[in-house]
Amino acid sequence: MTTKLITYSNSQPKSKLWMAAIKPPMYSVAIIPIWVGTAVAVAQTKNLNAGVFSTFLTAAICIVAWSNISNDVFDSETGIDKNKAHSLVNLTGNKRLIFWIGNLFLILGLLGILAIAWWQRDLTIIGIILACCAIGYAYQGPPFRLGYHGLGEILCFVAYGPLAVSAAYYSQTQSWSTTNLAASIIVGTVTSLILFCSHFHQIKDDLAAGKRSPIVRLGTALSANLLPWICGSIYTLTSLLTVLNIFPTWTLLSWLSLPFAIKLCRHVLQYHDQPEKVSNCKFIAVGLHFVCGLLLGLGFML
Repeated sequence: MTTKLITYSNSQPKSKLWMAAIKPPMYSVAIIPIWVGTAVAVAQTKNLNAGVFSTFLTAAICIVAWSNISNDVFDSETGIDKNKAHSLVNLTGNKRLIFWIGNLFLILGLLGILAIAWWQRDLTIIGIILACCAIGYAYQGPPFRLGYHGLGEILCFVAYGPLAVSAAYYSQTQSWSTTNLAASIIVGTVTSLILFCSHFHQIKDDLAAGKRSPIVRLGTALSANLLPWICGSIYTLTSLLTVLNIFPTWTLLSWLSLPFAIKLCRHVLQYHDQPEKVSNCKFIAVGLHFVCGLLLGLGFML
């Protein structure tokens, strides 16, 4: 990840705008919950169902693709993306096409989950993932648009933390675990941090569209000063759970992601009120999310 200035405009090459619209780095939010939940399951059962893991991972990526694509569609209806050159709707000029491409990804993802349920003769995982999808829709979809009321980070925490991580664990064990629930809190917190950081550079557009994101409600300065506390809570909780023997000692490897957290906090504290310079902070947060989650899961595996 880098703090190099990242901006997008209609004057830039289409290939760059398309890559920004597709958001490849953001798919770590699909990978990490499945990885961590599976890692906890393997640590506790000493067994890995590779077929279930690969199917779940593919399904999760498809569902996150649906979420990202449909959010572009729903945002185009409120006008919040009118200045967003790398919106899929703005790039294609065809909202209906983008809407149905998103639905296709959703169907593919749910088919993967249905396959797992069929193999295990257990419908529980379908219920969990449908709950995740419902949260994903309620975040931006009409008539709810809960993200516009400042609830996005809470919804993100629940969907990508306790629900997704628990679903991954259940897909391997068909049971529940308090250790896995504790791990899901860490994953959910880091995932919500990405969404939180994504609001700093678009505060004017959010205000114009009536979106009351946490950054709008708190202001950029106070929000920036909250970041060190949020990041600190991730490492404090991991250490506490290790001391209490809930997590294995190897999960302290996640501390190796601390440089990403420090870089994120410093960058946002310095540029919180300069949209063009702070706009890439969400990608630093993605780097933190990926490395922290990868090492946390590896700690359980080891």
